[in-house]
Amino acid sequence: MNKSGLIDALGKKENLTEKQASDVVNLIFKEFSDQLKEGGRIEIRGFGSFIIRNYDSYTGRNPKTGGKIQVPPKKLPFFKVGKELRERVDS
Repeated sequence: MNKSGLIDALGKKENLTEKQASDVVNLIFKEFSDQLKEGGRIEIRGFGSFIIRNYDSYTGRNPKTGGKIQVPPKKLPFFKVGKELRERVDS
């Protein structure tokens, strides 16, 4: 499923216009992004949680030239699946 599929499903299930459903989905994604940007954590019971992981700088390799490059430190979102979702997918 992609974002437009989620908007369509929400609109049909809750009898919303496409604009209303789009606004709801965009609001949720914006709030999730803002929370992660501030270093917060998002936890959805039964689904999973999102956190930010910090990665240190390291020496990498440019695949085009084969030369060494220094990769700067970075922060990336990380998803940890919840127990209920794991069990539903595994059954």
